[in-house]
Amino acid sequence: MDKESEDWLEALRAEASVRDEALARLHSLLLRVARAEAGRRRGNLPPQTVAELGDLCMQAANDALEAVTRKLDSFQGLSRFTTWASKFVVLEISSRLRSHAWRDRRIDLSAATWEQLASSYLTADRALEQQEQKNLLREAMAQNLTDRQRMILTAVVMEEVPIDVLAERLGSSRGRLYKVLHDARSKLRRALVQDQQTEGLL
Repeated sequence: MDKESEDWLEALRAEASVRDEALARLHSLLLRVARAEAGRRRGNLPPQTVAELGDLCMQAANDALEAVTRKLDSFQGLSRFTTWASKFVVLEISSRLRSHAWRDRRIDLSAATWEQLASSYLTADRALEQQEQKNLLREAMAQNLTDRQRMILTAVVMEEVPIDVLAERLGSSRGRLYKVLHDARSKLRRALVQDQQTEGLL
C-alpha cells in the first residue's frame, strides 16, 4: 500500500479532531469528483436536472463519504485510496442523475405498451418478419410471462427506463428486477425453442 493511502486510513481511524479533519478533506475530494462527473454528463441532462446539479453533487458526496467510512476495512490497497474512494461517489452521482432525469417522466406500463414489445423484437430480428412468427412471439409472451414480468420487460426494453429508477418506482431492488428480467427472458427462450421456429431469437 502506498504511503498516501496509509496516511488516509490512519487519519480516518484516528480520534476526534484528526478524524474530523480527514473526513472534511475526503468530503471535499468526493464533492470535486462528483462535480467533475456531473459536468462531464451535463450536455446530456435535461434542464431541470442541470438546475439542481449542486444539490445532487452534495447529496452524492455525503452518501459516498458514509459508504467509504463504513467500508474502510474492505480497502485492500490494490489502487490508491483516493481512486478507490472516488468510485463510490461516481456511482452515487450517476445514480442520482439517472433518477433525477426520470423524476417527472411517466413510465407507461400498460398492456397496450407491452403488446408493442413483440414488434420491437420483430424489427430487431429479420427471422420474425413473417406474420406467423410475430404471432408466435406474442403468444409466447402472453402465455409464459406473468403480468409483472411483462411489465418490467416492457419498461426496461421498450421504455428504456434505468433499472435503478424502475426499482425505486416499484419499491423493489435492482437485484430483484434483474432476477425478474432473467426469468422472463429464460421463459421466452424455452417457449420459442420448443416451437423450433425461433431458436436463438433472444
